[in-house]
Order: sequence, then C-alpha cells, then structure tokens
Amino acid sequence: MNNRSLVLVFSLVLVGVFLVSACAQSAQEPIVIGVNAPLTGDIPKVGEGSKFSAEMWLEDIEAAGGLEVGGVKYPVELVIEDNESKAESATKANTKLITQDEVLVIVGPQSSKQAVPAGGVANDNETPMVSPWSTNPNTTLDRPWVFRTPFLDPFQGPVIANFVNDEFGFTKAAVLYDVASDYPKGLAEFFKGAWEDIHGPGSVVAYESFTTKDTDFSAQLTKIRESGAEFIFTPQYYNEVALIAQQAHELGWDAPIVGSDSWGSAELMNLCGEDCVGQFFSTHYAAAGATGATKEFIDRYNDKYGYVPDDVGALTWDTMLIIQKAIQDCGEITGDIAIDRACVREALAAIKDFDGITGTMTFTEEGDPIKCAVIVKISDSGEFEFYQQVCP
Repeated sequence: MNNRSLVLVFSLVLVGVFLVSACAQSAQEPIVIGVNAPLTGDIPKVGEGSKFSAEMWLEDIEAAGGLEVGGVKYPVELVIEDNESKAESATKANTKLITQDEVLVIVGPQSSKQAVPAGGVANDNETPMVSPWSTNPNTTLDRPWVFRTPFLDPFQGPVIANFVNDEFGFTKAAVLYDVASDYPKGLAEFFKGAWEDIHGPGSVVAYESFTTKDTDFSAQLTKIRESGAEFIFTPQYYNEVALIAQQAHELGWDAPIVGSDSWGSAELMNLCGEDCVGQFFSTHYAAAGATGATKEFIDRYNDKYGYVPDDVGALTWDTMLIIQKAIQDCGEITGDIAIDRACVREALAAIKDFDGITGTMTFTEEGDPIKCAVIVKISDSGEFEFYQQVCP
C-alpha cells in the first residue's frame, strides 16, 4: 500500500469516527419535562400563560442545540397535559406524565385546587414537581419532592392586611371567598387572622362565602354593604373578580375592593374593565415599568403572543430556568429515571439566591421560596403598576 492509499484510509477512518460521534451526540435520549396546566375550564388564561412561557423557554434550548448537561447536549421534549381546571384531572395528568411519559420533572399545576392533590401524586411517585403559581401551604407540606416558585399565603395574607391598614387606615373589613376552593378559602383565613391581629376580634364584620361556579353574588354583597365594612377583600380568580366588582358597583358599593395574586391575569381587564380600575392587589411582579431581564422577557413575550404576560407567565419562566439549573447541576443524565429524578430533586433543594424575574429565591426545607411580594395598582389604562414591595 503506497503513501497515498494510507492517507486515504486514515482520512476515511477519521470521517467514520466523526460521523459515529456526531450520530451518538444526536441520538441522545431526550429529556422529557411535563407541564400540567388548565388549558380549558374556569381559568384557561392561566394555563395559556404557563404553556406559552414553557414553549418560549424550549425555543431557547433548541436554538442552543439542546440542554447541555455534563458536556453533552440533550434534546428536550415538553409533554403538556390539560387538567381542565379540575382536581381529578390534575391527578390523572400527573399519573400519566409520571408512569407513561416518564418525565424527569413536572411543571404545575398552577391553581392550588389542582396543585394540592397533584402534588400528592408526584410525591408518592418520587417525581420532582414545581408549581409556578400555587400559594397554599398544603401543596408542599411534608412533600420533599414538591416545590414552588411563588410566595405562600401565610405570608400573603398579612401583606394585604398590613397594606390596607397602612394605606387607608380602615378598621372594618369584609371578606368574600369561594369556600369550596383551597386557594381562596385558605387565603381568606390567613387574611382574617392577620386583620384581627391588628384590629381585634370582630373587626372582620362580614365573612361571606360562595361555591365554585356561582355567578350571582348579590346576597353576599348586600350583607357586606349592610355590615359597615370599609373595604372588601376577595381572593378570587380573575373570571370571578370581574363579576364580583361589577355586581358590587351595581349595588352602590363605592369603597375599595382589594385582591390577591389570583387577580393578576392578562384577562382580568378584558373582563372587568372600569370596575377594576384603581383597585389594589398583591402579586409576584409588576409588568408596568419593569427593567432589565424582566423587561426583556415581557417584550419578547408580548412580541410573540400579542399581550403582556401575567404573573403566572413570569413565574413559569422562572420555574423553567430553575429546573434547567437543577438538571444541569446534576452533572450527568444516567438514563435511569429514578436516579435522575432523585438527582434533580436534590439539586432543586440546594438552590440558593436564584435571581429570577419575579425575585431572588432560596428554597426552604419545605420546598418553598423565600421572596418578596409586590402590591400593584390598576391604572386608568388598565396596567398593573408597581406600588410597593413587601419582603419577609
């Protein structure tokens, strides 16, 4: 064999090695991430916000050629399940994602009514789950496999009570809430306790409830008007807030109606309009006047989807980045789903001082972030404007 033949053979060997290496790189099994969201049902805008943010994150991963873990780039797949805004559907979705799709980690559910039961499924099956919107303590309580990126209601309730006390000087409160839903029921109780700590027993002069799917609140609002209350606190979802505010004003109510983070949907002002202008609510970030990475996210989301992202969209973006960090901190993907899930869980628990667009987060032992809340005011143009920040 002459020198030219040797060179040719050597070149072919090199090409073969390169092709085998390239094929091996592209043949990596995908990292599968589940998204459990309410795409239909009572709060579809919440599910849409989570879905859009997760898909926007996936675009970045794909543009980078995959998610790099330990020097190897892996393709990523999102499996998105509609929980229909129902608890039973959320548990079924988690079961499917864990047992059939064999996801590494689950994003969602968002609403506490779905996140609390679905979190039990994730924990029992030792699969990490991160809720981007659930604030009820029971979502993560005694569940080492379940995490969240929003603050908790035991923090949010006093934030609202103290804000109203300091801002308005009121002493008599009314509360209107859904007794059949984990989130509003729990937050109503935390608010009531905080208000009575400030003003004493009996200072919540009306504590009115209704049941999910109710649309006529005139009886409860009439009792509130007759109670002498100086404001209403209603920790309800955006679709209910619009009805409550409109009906209250029709009955002659002209005092403040104060809300919580469940108000923060992009759909609120489309439904509520002038009836919500000037009102305050607690939330996780304020879109109006945002700067830096938060503004970059808002502008990109708005350009792509045609509206300003609400808090669940921003929280989902942070959730995706936190999950990405946890996966990368593992250093490798072993291919054994149980081992890889356990590694991601440990990596999530170890995260400290994560700088997200909704604030800096460090997880407690319960999987809850220590972070600040924001009070926003709804402007005349319907924007959610930053009013003040409250930190633990």
